[in-house]
Amino acid sequence: MIKNKIMLVDGMALLFRAFYATAMNNYYMINSKGLPTNAVYGLVKHLFTAIDTYEPTHVVCCWDMGSRTFRNDLYADYKANRGAPPVELIPQFDLAKEVVSALNIPNIGLVGYEADDCIGTLSQVFSEENEVIILSGDQDLLQLLQENVTVALLKKGYGNYTEYTEASFIKEKGITPAQLIDVKALMGDTSDNYPGVRGIGEKTALKLLKAHHSIEGILENMADLPNGQRTKIEENLDMMYLSRQLARIHCDTGISCSLEEALYDINESKMAAVFEELEFRNWQKNLKRQCVR
Repeated sequence: MIKNKIMLVDGMALLFRAFYATAMNNYYMINSKGLPTNAVYGLVKHLFTAIDTYEPTHVVCCWDMGSRTFRNDLYADYKANRGAPPVELIPQFDLAKEVVSALNIPNIGLVGYEADDCIGTLSQVFSEENEVIILSGDQDLLQLLQENVTVALLKKGYGNYTEYTEASFIKEKGITPAQLIDVKALMGDTSDNYPGVRGIGEKTALKLLKAHHSIEGILENMADLPNGQRTKIEENLDMMYLSRQLARIHCDTGISCSLEEALYDINESKMAAVFEELEFRNWQKNLKRQCVR
């Protein structure tokens, strides 16, 4: 019988979403020390709202550890289309981890890997005997859906999510979560800046995989493809295989976190001290009611 519900949080996704939600109006919540806190405040609100919604017994927050990972070694232009983060956000990266730690929630990250890889690794381990819910805004994480794993994708505002289970994903997309990796191999990812097979978009990629199940199945049936599709794939074979490597979340990073470490048990006095130090306005009204069970 499953007793634990473990929430794996994509800290980077929450932090960026929270920052841009207010930064577009130049509202950075700069405190008396000159420190912007808008992203951290919003992250905490997203976090507490999700905890209030899903009532996990355990919570872990995962992070990128720098902008360079093994994917950059595979493909130098990976995410090269992304500019430097805004100056108001930079000091909030470390601050966010400090606040999460003050909430007695473990911060997990590994140099050379992305938060997605850490989430994938922990998801594989925890889902064997527990229910796992992944909180993010990144659809790439849908490839991790399996029995006992749900993905909640953030929508606009607080407390609004698009929820996927393995069954609902298959019903909506017509492919399995694992096949999403091959979809990205074919269509690429403009956000992460890798091309896949030039000229093949999502609609064609999905059609090919529904018919042939995998990249290997497509290659075995090249003679049945229209000339245009066959030519595009033949001319981009190396990039297709590379794009699949870039798209696949690595679930064997070696990181670990015990159930004891992940147990959701906030120390209210420690939390209050940090929130007061950061000068979070009205946090007792806007945040506390959500975090206390």
